[in-house]
Parts: sequence; structure tokens; C-alpha cells
Amino acid sequence: MSSTPPGFDAEHLAPHPPWWAWVALSAAVVGIDQWTKWLILNAFVWGGGLDVTSFFNLIRVHNTGVAFSFLASNEGWQRWFFSALGVLACSVMVWLLKSNAREKLFSFALGMIMGGAIGNVVDRLRLGYVVDFLDFHWEMWHFPAFNAADSAITLGAICLILDELRKAYQRKGQALLGPGA
Repeated sequence: MSSTPPGFDAEHLAPHPPWWAWVALSAAVVGIDQWTKWLILNAFVWGGGLDVTSFFNLIRVHNTGVAFSFLASNEGWQRWFFSALGVLACSVMVWLLKSNAREKLFSFALGMIMGGAIGNVVDRLRLGYVVDFLDFHWEMWHFPAFNAADSAITLGAICLILDELRKAYQRKGQALLGPGA
């Protein structure tokens, strides 16, 4: 028999980071992203790079499109559209962080996604393109080049999926145990 009273939720009584701590995480992601891009811009000319291993290169690529260079050949409207979309998405994420700061995995995920989005928006507004530089390949096949911001967005998306799976598992367990479980 459990000594915990019905309805007691220890997770919500435990100390948790305030919402602005998750925004600080985003700022750290932006800082790392912009620093690594600055290094690449100063180390390589456009298209230049360095073979690091048999499966990984550093390469300077300018992406005027979105993920995997989608829309890169369009007339330039995407620069402003995706910058505005990134700002709007970040505004929604700040609101979600203020409302859900106790949910650590969810908030971590949003912080990573927001930091990555801001990092790429800064590039679009400042340069007109996103600097990509991580090039993984196998023989002649190359995965599309990406950057630290893209990595943060991907990690955040994975964490969002894991958080939702965890919540679904908890709901399923409570449904099996019945009301008050």
C-alpha cells in the first residue's frame, strides 16, 4: 500500500526551472550556432571545406531555402517568409514555456527548437542565407549539409516526440488503473 495520498503529484512540488531558464537555453544554442558559423565563414570560402574523416567533412554551404535546400531556387521571397514564420513560432514557444515550465522534457525540447530557429533566422536576416557546414557522407552519397541550429531543432523534435510518448503511456496507465489511480 502506498503512503502517498490520492491525487498527490510529487513532480509538481519539486523545484523546477523558471520559464526564462528555458529561454536562456535557447540563447545558449543561438550563441553556439552563431559562433560555429562565424568560424566557418572565416575559415572557408563558399564551397570550400576540409576532409575530417572518411565519412565527415566541414564544408561552407549557403542555403537560401529551408530544410534540405527545399525552395532554394525560388526568387528570394522565402528569406522574409521563413524569417517571419520563425519569429511567430518563437513567440508561440515563449508562451508555451511560460505555461508549461514545470514540464522539463517538453520545455527543454522547446528551448532547443527555439534556439535553432532563432539561429537560422539570424542568418537569413543578416546574410540572406543559412550557413550550413556539417557534411556526413558514405562514398559518393552525401547527407544534406546542416549546422548546429539544425541539430538543436532535430534534438528538440526528438524530445517532443519522447515527451508525448511518455504522456500517452502515463494516460494509458491511468486509464487501466481507473479513476483516482
